[in-house]
Amino acid sequence: MRQEQNNIFAGIDWILVFIYIILVGFGWLNIFAASKTDGDIDLLSFSTKYGKQLIFISLTIPLIIIILFFNSKFYEKFASILYIISLLSLVGLFLFGKTINGATSWYNFGVLGLQPSEFAKAFTALAVAKLLSDRQYNLKLVKNQIKAFIIVFFPAFLITLQPDAGSALIYLSFFFVLNREGLTLNYILLGITIISLFILTIFFGASKMFISLLILISLIVAYLIYKGGKRFFRFNWYKILALYFVVAFVILGTGYTYNNIFKQHHRDRFEVLLGLKVDNKNIGYNSYQSELTISSGGLSGKGFLKGDITKGNFVPEQHTDYIFSTVGEEWGFIGSSSVIILFMLMMFRVIYLSETHSNKFGRIYGYGLASILFFHVIVNIGMVIGLLPTVGVPLPFFSYGGSSLWGFTILLFIFIRLDAHKNYDW
Repeated sequence: MRQEQNNIFAGIDWILVFIYIILVGFGWLNIFAASKTDGDIDLLSFSTKYGKQLIFISLTIPLIIIILFFNSKFYEKFASILYIISLLSLVGLFLFGKTINGATSWYNFGVLGLQPSEFAKAFTALAVAKLLSDRQYNLKLVKNQIKAFIIVFFPAFLITLQPDAGSALIYLSFFFVLNREGLTLNYILLGITIISLFILTIFFGASKMFISLLILISLIVAYLIYKGGKRFFRFNWYKILALYFVVAFVILGTGYTYNNIFKQHHRDRFEVLLGLKVDNKNIGYNSYQSELTISSGGLSGKGFLKGDITKGNFVPEQHTDYIFSTVGEEWGFIGSSSVIILFMLMMFRVIYLSETHSNKFGRIYGYGLASILFFHVIVNIGMVIGLLPTVGVPLPFFSYGGSSLWGFTILLFIFIRLDAHKNYDW
């Protein structure tokens, strides 16, 4: 047993490793297709996007070895310290960060830039697992819920200030983890309700939504009082008032936020998404070109390096957030579906392995990994195919960028290390 423990590759789940290699490799092929020019091919050079990404990929090898070198107890013991370090790296951006495209999200080291928000997700997952794995920790208690919310949303708050709303949005994925560990489903249902009211208010307008919902709620309440009599109202009047207040607050707050706090380009993106405005040459250009690129691929695609829309650079930032449009054009529906299936297999495999953990820390971290992957894949692909607004969320293991690749590699291989040691008595 001790000899196996000293072997850093003993017990690791090769299925997850295999899926990881396929995703990273196929992702690089699409980055190559999206960034290749007519000049000479230079695979290991910082002068080209595909060359730079290949260097990033090669550097994941020593990174993975370092992650696997430490046993699982290291990540559990130092989870809080790693979380604090990630918070300090986010705070340091306001002093030493570089502003790119209006967001101060990067540290600049010459030819290399690092985005700490990509690493903070893994360390937040560790901190959440550390907190919730305490045997005495009961998420049904409000004070414990507040502690968990602070750990989850403090880094999200710092990321929002950069501002990088897309990266901050991913932290909502931790609600699935908290729900798995005992948090009431009402929080998720409340969130879905608020988002639905937000979208409907933008579409119909605050005044119409306010009047319509007040009438609808009043009719429902009147019916319930009719069925239950005065006794119903006597015991539920405060709930009725609270419902009126919440609905009014969300609708009127949405109207005020949308018209007075959102910037014009934010409003334009929502209006284009909801079909209230057609603007395929400006705000809606990225989504329009991306949808056109994907649909042009048909069933089997045009073939590797044969995507004429990709070659023409019609989709801005196609090698980063819109990399999935390259998959759609050159590999078609079959290739796009295969990528989605691979992500699903990875997530299901992580959840399956998480449920086999006797140690709560490993299980909770696994659910954090699966939830973060789920949110990233849904938001990115939804954005690329025009179902969601453009928010700047990368596709895991696919999108160009060292920080994104390394961040997800750390996130995944910490779990692989925890899983490899789940049967060891440390």
